Amino acid sequence: MKKNIRSQKSAPRKSIETQIVAASQTIQQLILISGQIEEAAGKMTEALRNGNKIVCFGNGGSAADAQHLAAELLGRFEKERRSLPALALTTNSSTLTSIANDYDYKEVFSRPVCGLVRAGDVVIAISTSGNSPNVLEGIRAAKNIGAYVIGWTGRSGGKMKDLADLCLCVPSDRTPRIQEGHEVILHILCGLVEEGLFPSAR
Repeated sequence: MKKNIRSQKSAPRKSIETQIVAASQTIQQLILISGQIEEAAGKMTEALRNGNKIVCFGNGGSAADAQHLAAELLGRFEKERRSLPALALTTNSSTLTSIANDYDYKEVFSRPVCGLVRAGDVVIAISTSGNSPNVLEGIRAAKNIGAYVIGWTGRSGGKMKDLADLCLCVPSDRTPRIQEGHEVILHILCGLVEEGLFPSAR
């Protein structure tokens, strides 16, 4: 008797479904840090209300998240409202390469932080491991200035956990799952900030 080939799932199909389930499970577990996410949104909203800004940075996919967050705040998320001051330190290739060349790659965020961040600003430092040397240096520089630092990282928090004022640790050890969690956190924060500052806007 021939096997019913159509009823069997291919290896790629099984992989796709496994990854979708894993991603959804990680996102559901963000409920465990909902209090910290709420606190982060409150700090961001307070800073913007007081005339301060949001400054973001990270490497690779985390750089993309930093730019995504800045874009949602500068442009808009879901409401028509004024532009909010937000800056990603990963967008200027001349700045990044000159600092890496003239000083050290470890300083590509800390030097711009020293020039651009002021006391009362909120700094979003993103690293899936929590151990990226340049991100950690950026955190140290921001704290020395008097900024409030919110870290986005994975389950363990790495070294970032003890450096940041508040650390949002996605409950996963896998980089793709952590990055997916960061995307969800990003959208939640943007929604809460918009609602906090523009409750009547549509």
